[in-house]
Order: sequence, then structure tokens, then C-alpha cells
Amino acid sequence: MFNGIIFNQGKISKIVKRDKGINIFIKSSIKVNNKNLGISVACDGVCLTLISYKNKTLEFYLSNETIMKSKFKNIKLGSIINLELPLKYKQNISGHICQGHVDTVSKTISIRKIDKSKIYEFKIESKLKKFLVEKASILINGVSLTIAKIKKNSFEIWVIPHTLKLTNLYYLKKNDLVNIEIDILSKYVKKFLNEKK
Repeated sequence: MFNGIIFNQGKISKIVKRDKGINIFIKSSIKVNNKNLGISVACDGVCLTLISYKNKTLEFYLSNETIMKSKFKNIKLGSIINLELPLKYKQNISGHICQGHVDTVSKTISIRKIDKSKIYEFKIESKLKKFLVEKASILINGVSLTIAKIKKNSFEIWVIPHTLKLTNLYYLKKNDLVNIEIDILSKYVKKFLNEKK
């Protein structure tokens, strides 16, 4: 479990293709060591298992299924990745409960600057739009954010300067892809209500 509060980033330093997936290497100053091998790490919101650590470089394996269901299908050397370690007992939850299971990949439709903040608009499929609620939480590239506005085929989020400074949302451009995880509570409540009908 994660809470979508990002304090660490990393850069893709190496990509190794496998028959049924890829291994990615992320250079980062995040505090892990070889005793942490096997833990889950949220990489742009995707829950991955740390399989090696050397010279401040974390290695992960991505299956073809993970690649196709995330923006990692377009991964490139030098890409900046948001990183989050799993929640610990008694740790404060400043964002919201996140699983690291990406629901969809979305395209950035527009970016508007308001003072020092930015408003991002993302495309959303109709089958997922029903789970969105204004002022509710959503995970974008592993960052816990609040839905500011819901439109016909899209939604908007407002990102403050502090969040921009700590995450790769700062580098987003129009048409860039992002990983999206819908709030788990929204999905469970919707499923429960549908089953009650």
C-alpha cells in the first residue's frame, strides 16, 4: 500500500529487454539497501518489486502485461520516475490509500498556468468516468491529487508549486501519457451499489 505522497524521483539509466518483459534500472537517492530486496516500490504509480540495488541504482522487472497496461510501454532512457516506498505501520497518510494497480493510461489534453500553479486536463474513458467525483482523490503517475473538475470526456486537477517541485508532473507536456489509478473506495462503493440493485 502507498499514499501517493512523493518525496523521491529517479532517472531511467538502463533498459534490458526480455522475452516476456523488460528490466529497468532507476538511478535515485531514495533510501534503500540490499536488505530491502523484495519490497514493493511505486514507480510512477505502478507497484514493482525491487530485485537488485547497487550504486544507488534500483532494478525492477516488468512483465508484458504490466508494460501494456501502463505508460511504461513508451519508456525511454532518461525518463524521470516518481518513486514511493510502501507505507509503514503508524506512518501518516497524507494522501489516500493507493494500491499501485494502474486502471488506465491517459493522455494530457492541456496544461494551463495559474500564478505559480498548473491546471492539467486528462482524457478519461467513459467506463471509468463513472468512478470520478469532484473533490475526490485520484492517483496520477503515483501522485495523490484532488479532482478539481469533471468534463464530458476529461477531468482537471490543480497542482500547487510544492507538488510540481517534488514530482515529474513538472515535466509533463501536452499529449504526454500518465498512469492513472482510480480511488479504490470509489471502485468498491460503485461495485457494491451495482450488486445491490
